Amino acid sequence: MKKFLGLAFAIDRLNAFVGRVACWAILVAIIVSAVNAVVRKAFGVSSNAWLELQWYLFGAVFMLCAPWTLQLNEHIRIDIVASKLSKRVTNIIEVFCHVFFLMVFCGLMVWLCIPFVLNSLASAEASVNAGGLILWPAKALILLGFALVFLQGVAELIKRVAIMRGALQEDAAADLHEAEAERILHELANVDPRISQGGMQP
Repeated sequence: MKKFLGLAFAIDRLNAFVGRVACWAILVAIIVSAVNAVVRKAFGVSSNAWLELQWYLFGAVFMLCAPWTLQLNEHIRIDIVASKLSKRVTNIIEVFCHVFFLMVFCGLMVWLCIPFVLNSLASAEASVNAGGLILWPAKALILLGFALVFLQGVAELIKRVAIMRGALQEDAAADLHEAEAERILHELANVDPRISQGGMQP
């Protein structure tokens, strides 16, 4: 079980790294959008490439941060029913849903996206808009995103099974998420002295 947990934590580190890097695309998208708007208003010049770059960047954030979101358990949940169930039943539901929904869906998407990307790459597919960008990198982001979500699903499944077998305390997995949140808070505190362990001070 320790080897499997080692694999799970390695996947966690990979997706956390990819997510942290990808989230900077938000800042780049804001800068591109602002510059494009200023140039268009001030000089009457516009470019389809710059416009398409914005949704490229948005797509990168959405697809590459999704595995990190799953790892941190920050995706939207409606726990009206689950909150009333025992931990054992909840864990069984988690395993079932990971195996028969998440893993199957992501595996199918990876399978379908491989020819989708390869055909686009082979044909040097480009935007139908004049001066637009090539399309295969955007399609490759879809493939990469679902592949990483699949890997994170494997990691979450391993950790859930380890919890059910008593090889991992449920609080330990939560502590990893809390440690990440504390790290981010600590970084913010170094930027803004008003932020402390008690939160934002007025």
